[in-house]
Amino acid sequence: MHSWKEFKQLVIKTKPESVVYVIEQNGLSERKETTILRLILLVHQTYYIYLDFPQGDALRETAVPVRRDKLGNRTLEDQDVVDFLKGAFGRSDLKIYSFWTT
Repeated sequence: MHSWKEFKQLVIKTKPESVVYVIEQNGLSERKETTILRLILLVHQTYYIYLDFPQGDALRETAVPVRRDKLGNRTLEDQDVVDFLKGAFGRSDLKIYSFWTT
């Protein structure tokens, strides 16, 4: 996927039962902070993947907030991602799964 807008339109059009997300380490950050968001959508046996990267105190396209953990490292919070996705797609019934808990 090239943009958040395209990914969002695909989700709205295909009405999937679920979306999977992964919070990944940013290998370009000095402390390998967990500030990259990967979204995965399965549609008709095809995977669509969208990546968003930090820019300041939020992600570049989705504007999910980048927070600080107890040690001061920048990170994304699971609940922020879930809340954002449910609101962005306007579907409270949409199941949002973390890749690490599926």
